[in-house]
Amino acid sequence: MSIRAASLDAEGCYKLLSGVVVPRPIAWISTQSEEGVVNLAPFSCYTYVCSKPPMVGINIGRRAGQRKDTSRNIHQRGEFVLNIGDATMIEAIHRSADEYGPEVSEVDLLGLELAPSESIATPRLAMVPAAMECRLHSVQEFGETNAEFIVGEVLVFHFRPGLCVNGKVDTATLNPLARLGGPNYAGLGPSITMAPVSRTPQMVVARDGG
Repeated sequence: MSIRAASLDAEGCYKLLSGVVVPRPIAWISTQSEEGVVNLAPFSCYTYVCSKPPMVGINIGRRAGQRKDTSRNIHQRGEFVLNIGDATMIEAIHRSADEYGPEVSEVDLLGLELAPSESIATPRLAMVPAAMECRLHSVQEFGETNAEFIVGEVLVFHFRPGLCVNGKVDTATLNPLARLGGPNYAGLGPSITMAPVSRTPQMVVARDGG
């Protein structure tokens, strides 16, 4: 079976992409409006884009051609917190994706506790195993839908005690939640440890005869 992308609308392409690009980590993003309302929403199209300075990137689509609360708040404030929830928080993560007006705080609605950030005004979630305070670096629009790829520079990392040891995160203890296609999620599952890949430069042998 083959499907030509040009024959699909944006929703059709989204369904296929979100079904094959799996599993996807979930960025549980907290932002703050100019009126002080703390917004919280999950986004599963995200990754890190640079290690020095550390940067993360999140793709945020539009709703009916308009920026979502998260994107609008990031543009206005120039900052956000990328919270990492664990698998025990699936209900709150899923419910925070519901559509509410900008005057509604998902944090209050779900009864979640906030903690102050150190370098930005936007608060972080207190109960998550990890969080990253981010300052807006750049925004790039893509495609016919004007989806925005938002890049933020990480200013401060926060970790639950015992999660980060000797500069490395214990992934099993992090117990991250992954997004699949549709309203489907997955836990970390079993991990496979392979032998380290050799970093030794390989000798290139020149061949005679050109």
